[in-house]
Amino acid sequence: MTPGRTESPRFDLPEPDAFTRPYWDAAAEGHLLLRRCGGCGRAHHYPREFCPYCWSEDVGWERASGEATLYTWSVVHRNDLPPFGSRVPYVAAVVDLAEGPRMMTEIVECAHDDLRIGMGLTVAFRGGGGAAEDGEAVPVFRPRG
Repeated sequence: MTPGRTESPRFDLPEPDAFTRPYWDAAAEGHLLLRRCGGCGRAHHYPREFCPYCWSEDVGWERASGEATLYTWSVVHRNDLPPFGSRVPYVAAVVDLAEGPRMMTEIVECAHDDLRIGMGLTVAFRGGGGAAEDGEAVPVFRPRG
């Protein structure tokens, strides 16, 4: 950081806590985790300490397959929040995970004109690596195959 200059806050890096630490640790190892309810059996994402369907607190971590289908997307051409401005254009998307939950994410390694609703996707991870500037590994998705 340059002396006399304040660094802009980062909006793209998660702030893990004791509850979400297993999720971020798994991501750093290249695995996507979900929470599954022991009461109703449904999986959910984002991680919560209770089931959003039946309100049970009997929920646990489960490794997801990493497979998904594209539900919808938008190509973002302008974003003034650091560091997103340097990434435009990028694809903000909602995907249906194979286990059932929907997840907000980013689509990478795919030409915008090749995006199709229902296309097969697989999880990849951005960031990580242990350096402070890298932050946590964040799940993104790319075309399957």
